[in-house]
Amino acid sequence: MNQQTARPDFFSRHDGEKSLPFTNAEYERRLSTLRRIMAEQDVSAAVLTSMHNVAYYSGFLYCAFGRPYACVVTADACTVVSANIDGSQPWRRSVSENVIYTDWRRDNFWRAVAELVGDAKRLGMEADHLTLAGRSTLEHVIGSRQLIDLAPATMSVRMIKSPEEIALIREGARVADIGGEAVRDAIAVGTREIDVAMAGRDAMELEIARSHPGSEIRDSWVWFQSGLNTDGAHNPVTTRALESGDILSMNTFPMISGYYTALERTLFIGEPDAASLALWQANVETHEFGLSLIRPGVACSTICDELNRFLNERNLLQYRSFGYGHSFGVLSHYYGREAGLELREDIDTVLEPGMVVSMEPMLWVPQGTPGAGGYREHDILVVGENSAENITGFPFGPDINIIGA
Repeated sequence: MNQQTARPDFFSRHDGEKSLPFTNAEYERRLSTLRRIMAEQDVSAAVLTSMHNVAYYSGFLYCAFGRPYACVVTADACTVVSANIDGSQPWRRSVSENVIYTDWRRDNFWRAVAELVGDAKRLGMEADHLTLAGRSTLEHVIGSRQLIDLAPATMSVRMIKSPEEIALIREGARVADIGGEAVRDAIAVGTREIDVAMAGRDAMELEIARSHPGSEIRDSWVWFQSGLNTDGAHNPVTTRALESGDILSMNTFPMISGYYTALERTLFIGEPDAASLALWQANVETHEFGLSLIRPGVACSTICDELNRFLNERNLLQYRSFGYGHSFGVLSHYYGREAGLELREDIDTVLEPGMVVSMEPMLWVPQGTPGAGGYREHDILVVGENSAENITGFPFGPDINIIGA
């Protein structure tokens, strides 16, 4: 009988060379800030499990596929805990150490975490991401520990971007504009939404591959909606063929190393009717007013109140669809959000230099009403010491975005 080889619960392996989107100094800055937060809350080990925080503090953006991942940070170590199916890629894409857990025994992930946190009595975690099942297993494998929620504090520090982050976000905005040009060029009567979307996505991925050859090429996407499908900002692409007179919504989203940027524009095929043109122009004016409001020292809720007043004076507030803008950074359509930096009535965060936010008013006019459809414009602004810089270059409004007029 063959003796079965002993198989480990977890192990480490270093194949290849490190490849990261930012410098080691940038990650050390982030980890130093996290360790300060941990010290303030008397936490000796942090177990971060969300895609955005693992990527922010280690550089590695995981693909879960139903498996758990973590970045465990202590006073002197930062270790990604990853699944065996990923090989050494997590080590290559993380700033420091990596432990690989195996599938041979259930809960090996938590055994690896237990090894890394040692005898820490107070553990930091993300209450908005750790599931009830995960917490139960953690307590079963590691034992009862006091769990301290670090999610609000880590979100707060992520809202202020470093110069390296802002440089990457600028690149994303540039690539989004390239995608927008490709989308605009692909629009024609009879062309399907999916065909237009693919043109924009291909253009962005080709540009990312050219200008960021060391990055992971993944997750860039385009939502291109027409007619009734413009009523939702996140509606998926369909196979609907474009028709003359359609309202169109263009949304290009390049992803560079986990950092999301966006360009969104309203367009029409052919001259819009009078009601549609009036609504479009009103939303453009709202957008321009909103851009003028973004500056350091102004609260998110104040910007929202001013825009609500602007729309109410025009009898359009009932058509407002969602918040007027949000933060940018490590986020995507399936992970991450800096909820403390959104332009909404219930957010009183004051804009500071280093924050990056969108201005994106949307009017949703229901079917059966003159001018029915979704009208949306979207630019990205970097808040500076005295003002804000718009880094989106693609033009907006009826003067430029009526196709085939």
